[in-house]
Amino acid sequence: MTPKKQVVFIMTDTTRFDMVGCYGFPAMKTPCLDDLASKGVRFEKTYSCQPVCGPARSAIFTGLFPHSNGSISNCMPLGAGIKTAGEYLQQAGVHSAYIGKWHLDGGDYFGNGICPAGYDSDYWYDMRCYLEELSPELREYSRKEASSLEGIDESFTFAHRCTERALSFLNKYGSEDFFLTVSFDEPHQPYLCPEPYASMYKDYEMPKGENFYDTLEEKPFYQKLWAGKTLHEDKQNVHIKPRLFLGCNSFADYEIGKIIKAVERLAPDAMIIFTSDHGEALGAHSLTQKGPSVYEEIAHIPMIIKGGAYCRSPKGAVHHGVTSHIDILPTLLDYFDCDIPPVLQGKTMRPIIEKPNTPFKDTVFVEFHRYEVDHDGFGGLQFMRAAVTDTHKMALHLLDDTDELYDTVHDRAELKNLIKTKGCEQIRDELHRRILDFMNDTRDPYRGYQWKVRPWNKEYTAPEWEVDGYTRQRPEGPGENRQLDYDTGLEIKEFVRYKNKAKKPAGQI
Repeated sequence: MTPKKQVVFIMTDTTRFDMVGCYGFPAMKTPCLDDLASKGVRFEKTYSCQPVCGPARSAIFTGLFPHSNGSISNCMPLGAGIKTAGEYLQQAGVHSAYIGKWHLDGGDYFGNGICPAGYDSDYWYDMRCYLEELSPELREYSRKEASSLEGIDESFTFAHRCTERALSFLNKYGSEDFFLTVSFDEPHQPYLCPEPYASMYKDYEMPKGENFYDTLEEKPFYQKLWAGKTLHEDKQNVHIKPRLFLGCNSFADYEIGKIIKAVERLAPDAMIIFTSDHGEALGAHSLTQKGPSVYEEIAHIPMIIKGGAYCRSPKGAVHHGVTSHIDILPTLLDYFDCDIPPVLQGKTMRPIIEKPNTPFKDTVFVEFHRYEVDHDGFGGLQFMRAAVTDTHKMALHLLDDTDELYDTVHDRAELKNLIKTKGCEQIRDELHRRILDFMNDTRDPYRGYQWKVRPWNKEYTAPEWEVDGYTRQRPEGPGENRQLDYDTGLEIKEFVRYKNKAKKPAGQI
């Protein structure tokens, strides 16, 4: 019998890399994900494209960075004409279903309850759908952290209800080609979880790493604002006990385990992909939550892939190089034997799924704009563009006087900012160039001379109105018209071309 082309994509919300046991943290109880890693490939250095819920998801499902797809903040929808995985695969005849948190429709945190294009409406189930199943009293109860301490039932949780729908889909369509996404809100606040998970970490205290004591000297000013009073508290007397956060994380692992077992039984040909959208500072660098930072605790997330019938993976393997969420959609399209549109900004991970020791990328990129369009706080507007390699990180902060450079081999805690350090000019300027090239290559609408003119880079001290002077038009995707050249009205021959601007006053020959 010919194997089926099937992919199950599973993600959680706010699971940082060190909250999964197989990443070297045995105190974290995630037996189902650990088992998945033993059967596939664990990616050691995967980074979110923008470490906040909506924009992170936008990059995963569109294959475009938030600056290109329009969802640059929570509660901002994707731009007109931007396609997601379901739309691409539907055109190829692949049955696609999306169950769980979406966060890309421009609605509030919970979504608008409306199934987006490309997905099976019979299985669509976002958080608004969940809340509309509850009475007003139970809605409020579902948003209180203390509810888990009162002994809630598993069946009350969003995670359980998402899992039940996923199991229903697998039972019905397990013998067909399909793409199934299960997107948990857990372990995100309010950390709802039943026993034994609510008490699993009752007495557990997270170890305080070296960067917990970071005083943010020679770091960006916005980070000091972000830290607030915690910057000056007595860190020796601070105890990190995220009991429900970690308990909910282990509960999500339990729900994921039920899906994986069903996949192995009902759809054994399927590829399984797991990741999370972003991390949570938990006091590292005196910061809380997530935001405009490329620190490990915030931007580094887990990713595990068990290959399927059309892309086999070795068991218990590790890819040690940097990887990015931007490469997930090209990988999906490759797996289903679909053309990868030139507009996508990543590339297929097939080579490193099949042979994890294969070199893949020397640099991945992370960005930030704002936390949420509805919120005035969280720093408001924060433009960040960052480059991550196997040995260094650079972050440019357009609205701040201080940029960042870290040697992540010799300074894993990311304490010493090397941006002005003598002897670091070569790697600093090279990463700066890579960021500028990335912004140009992806047609970043926020690119401009301001990113070039940094006080520490002598090569770019003089701003120029024409910046690089190039026009960069968008290549067409499947079923789209080729754009026209402004100067000729004809179809573009060169997408990237030097722009000869008129020097005379308007209307003169």
